[in-house]
Amino acid sequence: MSQEESGVAGKNKLNAKMLGKLLVIALMMFGFGYALVPIYKQICELTGVNILTPKDISVKEISNSQIDRSREVTVEFDANTQGPWRFRPTVASMKVHPGEMTQIVYEVVNKQSYKMDAQAIPSYAPQQAGNYFKKMECFCFKQQTLGPNEARQMPVVFYLDPALPKDVKTITLSYTFFEVGVKPQAATAASAVSGEGQGKS
Repeated sequence: MSQEESGVAGKNKLNAKMLGKLLVIALMMFGFGYALVPIYKQICELTGVNILTPKDISVKEISNSQIDRSREVTVEFDANTQGPWRFRPTVASMKVHPGEMTQIVYEVVNKQSYKMDAQAIPSYAPQQAGNYFKKMECFCFKQQTLGPNEARQMPVVFYLDPALPKDVKTITLSYTFFEVGVKPQAATAASAVSGEGQGKS
């Protein structure tokens, strides 16, 4: 075998080894990403946060639900904000029968003069009540974009699973509404003012 052929054979072996390493790394990355899903689900269950799926309930669950009129549960509504807006439920609480479809409306007002993106995260008290609180429609399923000084009413359609333990008499549904993204920088505003001044001079 000539020196040139020997060199080509060596390069082919190196390329084959490199390809094998890359395939192993790709498989490990895929496995790691796949393993993150159940881990993230566990974290969400422990913290009472559920933002993994667009809906909490399926059509099958709705058709199988039955209203338990022998029980009433008080559902309290709470709102927390992390941003420059007003955010609140239109009613503080209501009494519902397990299995009964119910609607509550939250109101939000963007108090800024520019557009903002926001996300709402639900939590429940007692924490285990989140497993029985089934939302069919909720503004928390996706990010909300609010225009300058925009006011909006956002419904939540839900029912309580009739399997809710009988010792649970009161459930609190709380939302934290926070800004997503970056605010306009002060430098941008200053630049705009400076540009206006130059145009007038």
